[in-house]
Parts: sequence; C-alpha cells; structure tokens
Amino acid sequence: MPREIEWTDSEEIGIQLQEKYPEIEPYSVRFTDLLQYVVGLPGFVGDPAKSNEGLLEAIQTAWNEEYEDAKA
Repeated sequence: MPREIEWTDSEEIGIQLQEKYPEIEPYSVRFTDLLQYVVGLPGFVGDPAKSNEGLLEAIQTAWNEEYEDAKA
C-alpha cells in the first residue's frame, strides 16, 4: 500500500506526478487540472477543499524539477 501523502508533501507529489505523467510539461498544467491529478494519486489523503494557490505552486515547481531532471 502506498504511503499516505498530504498537500505539504510537494516533493513526493512531484515525483509521483512525473512518474505518472512523464509526457506533460508541468508549467503547462492549469491549477484546476493539477488539483485533479494530485487527488488521483495513490496514497493521497489530503482534503481537496484545503488546496490553495501556494500549495499548488509548490507542487508544480517540485514536479517541474523532476521533469527537468528526467530530460537531462
């Protein structure tokens, strides 16, 4: 069973998003779509109503770092 992750686990979420969506450029994703991607991850237990722009920006940045690393 995957370990539980919350909104504040941006690095882990970024890793999982890169593994699940390697073809997507993270900064092209709208926050409304990013929210759906995150809540659909295995082990995600955060409350969707508790997301906010700052949390989504941190997740998107972490995902982009993984995306850039994968291209190198």
